[in-house]
Amino acid sequence: MVNFALISGLSLMMIIITCLFQYEVMRIVWNLLPRLTVAPRLRVLLIVVPIFAIHIVNIWLYAAAFFLIEHFTSIGVLAGRNQFAGVLYESFVNALYFSATTYTSLGFGDIVPTNDLRMLTGAEVLNGLILIGWTVSFTYLTMEAFWGMPHGHKHRSGENESARAHSPGRRPR
Repeated sequence: MVNFALISGLSLMMIIITCLFQYEVMRIVWNLLPRLTVAPRLRVLLIVVPIFAIHIVNIWLYAAAFFLIEHFTSIGVLAGRNQFAGVLYESFVNALYFSATTYTSLGFGDIVPTNDLRMLTGAEVLNGLILIGWTVSFTYLTMEAFWGMPHGHKHRSGENESARAHSPGRRPR
């Protein structure tokens, strides 16, 4: 019961940390984009690269949690690893691989969590799905707001609805 409470608390903490981290990075990107006088292609990179980095960092955070739990507690292990499982580096790489397949909900099943560690796995899947969906939504909104923006102009959020509906390339609603 104690392990269940610990892993549930850790799961909640990981969800809060990753959501706050993603929110802050996306807020910075959103506030920075209107001030930039760069080509739309570069603007796309300035949206996609930080967002991709967010997901990589989140995967590494979960991998660190799996690794630390496996090596310093009796809560559970990642079972099904190859013959190099005793080496710490290889063990972290396995945790990173497991975290990436879990976060993206790919889940090959070649490495599986045991005991209460399964709770953190479920939290990571749900968290990854929500954060990836949030990323898709954010990317769409930023592309809509900044893609056709000429160099050095403010984004469309300051325009009234009539001007937005009749701007070039947009269908009337």
